[in-house]
Amino acid sequence: MNQEFLLYIMTGFVSIAAVALCIQAALLFGIYKSSKAIQEQSASIMPQAKSILAKAELTLEQSRHSVTELTGKFVEITDKANQMMDIGKAQLVKLDSVITDASSRALVQLERAEMVVDDTVTRVHDSVAAVHNGIMKPIREVQGVATGVRTAVSVFMRGGRPSVAQATQDDEMFI
Repeated sequence: MNQEFLLYIMTGFVSIAAVALCIQAALLFGIYKSSKAIQEQSASIMPQAKSILAKAELTLEQSRHSVTELTGKFVEITDKANQMMDIGKAQLVKLDSVITDASSRALVQLERAEMVVDDTVTRVHDSVAAVHNGIMKPIREVQGVATGVRTAVSVFMRGGRPSVAQATQDDEMFI
């Protein structure tokens, strides 16, 4: 390669590098201008931000105070609720013992009532049997004897044998 040609190539690359450096300088100047504008805007906003920050700190302090009060009240309410639950448990234990005692007594009374009813039913049955055997049986026997005597008397009074025309209901069953 020839020296002149190499010199032209180097001159081209140097000029390209110079143009790039100029563009970078222009961009750096633009960045400088933008940062100055942002700094001026932030300077104008800074008093408002400080007042908002002060209000936020005050609100935060009030919130902390409220949270502290609420925590104390919550602990107090929780303690009272626990006490109420303990009292409720104690009352429930007492109620359970009363119900158990009442149910066992009721069961004993029901067993006694059942024994009394069984005894009464047995006595009524025995009384009915005694009436049946003592009164009804002799009455039936007397009624049977009376029916027999009546039939005998009626047969002797009629004289002869009854005709088929005079058949009674009992006789019709055998005909």
